[in-house]
Amino acid sequence: MNKQRYLLVVSGPSGAGKDTVVSRMMQKHPEIEISVSATTRAPRAGETDGENYYFLTNEQFEEKIDRGEMLEYVNYCGKYYGTPKSEVDARLDRGTTVVLVIEVVGAANIKKLYPESTLIFIMPPSMDELRARLRGRGTESEEAIAGRLKRAEEELPYAREYDFSVENRDVDACADEIYRILKQRQQD
Repeated sequence: MNKQRYLLVVSGPSGAGKDTVVSRMMQKHPEIEISVSATTRAPRAGETDGENYYFLTNEQFEEKIDRGEMLEYVNYCGKYYGTPKSEVDARLDRGTTVVLVIEVVGAANIKKLYPESTLIFIMPPSMDELRARLRGRGTESEEAIAGRLKRAEEELPYAREYDFSVENRDVDACADEIYRILKQRQQD
C-alpha cells in the first residue's frame, strides 16, 4: 500500500470543531498521530509548545519558509500557520497514519504534494452555531470573532473540493465518521 494513503487532511472554518474531533478520534484510535503545526499566534490556556503547536516568532517562521522546511503555510488573521515537512515525512516513513489539521489553501497544497492523501472538510451545523462556538471559547474579541466568521463564509465553498465533507453536530459521531472514511480509503 502507498504510504500516502495514511495521510489525512482535516479542514474547516474556525470553530467547526476540527481539533476537538481529531483529538477524540485519536483517543479512540491511538495508532493515529497528528502532525504538530507551527504558528506565530500566542498559546491559548492549556496549550503546550511542541504538543499543540510549535509556537514561533514571525522571524523564526519566515526562516523556516526560506529554508524550505514548511510543506504548506498561510497567514491567517495576521498570524502564520504551517506544517513542518519533517513532522509529516518522519511519520509517513514509519507507515503511521498522519493527520494534518490545516486550512483550505494548505490542504490544496498538500493534495498536490501527496495526491493520494484524503481530504475531509468539517462543516458546522449552521453559521449561528459557529458564532456561538466561537463566542463560547471566551478567548477572542468580538472583532476577532467577526473576522473568523467572515473567513468561514469564504472557506465554506471550498468544501466541494474535498474528498469528503462531514457535519459536526456531535463530536463522537463526527470522529467515528472520519475514522470510517479513513479505514475505507486505506482499503481501496
